[in-house]
Amino acid sequence: MLNLRRVSEHPLLSVSKNKMKGTEKMYKVLIVEDDPMVAMINEQYILKNKSFSVCGKCKDGLSALEFLESNIVDLIIMDVYMPKLDGFETLRQIRKKQISADVIMVTAANDRESLEEALHLGIVDYLVKPFTFERFQIALQKYIAQHKALDELDILNQKSIDFIMDSSRKKSEDMHPKGIQEKTLSVILDHLKLNTSKWLTGDEIAEKTGLTAVTVRRYMNYLVESGKAQGEINYETGGRPCMLYKI
Repeated sequence: MLNLRRVSEHPLLSVSKNKMKGTEKMYKVLIVEDDPMVAMINEQYILKNKSFSVCGKCKDGLSALEFLESNIVDLIIMDVYMPKLDGFETLRQIRKKQISADVIMVTAANDRESLEEALHLGIVDYLVKPFTFERFQIALQKYIAQHKALDELDILNQKSIDFIMDSSRKKSEDMHPKGIQEKTLSVILDHLKLNTSKWLTGDEIAEKTGLTAVTVRRYMNYLVESGKAQGEINYETGGRPCMLYKI
């Protein structure tokens, strides 16, 4: 979570002491998902974070827009492919109606065009199914970091804006899931950076770094899921297929 003490002491920021004394905010979340199982998982993941509560669930974009007409929502967890009104058109309508709710896209759409469209519409984060609990929590913490910094500021200038953006970005980058240590991650990344022109197996990485194959596999799964590395299955081994990795 963003270091509020650091924010308050930064010379470029003007912070309201009354706001600093306020109680921890509870963010209201709307889930927009046509798959009941995915909606249930999303709700369980959200409720694991004490800063969030689920205020509603909708099965399509039209019902979500109707809900937003009469309910205040801070954050929307929204799928792309839905009946009646898809996620992108729903988000366009949200922006057109000037509804002050942020959006995290949770979808199976992993093509470049979908990501570009989502970014143009101002999403907080973009999660591709199947996603991990840890990655979902990173998205929630990114949202908290941005809003806590903004809520504490009375005056904004370019330097304070840059400070907020940089702090939020670093928070999302530096927050690793349980079992992922920065030192070990750096060892693996340093080796991958020395071999950017070729694909490596987990065993090759393990041999060169001195780590166990199990450890390398866990860390490479994390790097692939977070988009920091590429992974593909090699079926041309003459035996059991294996994973290949590169950055």
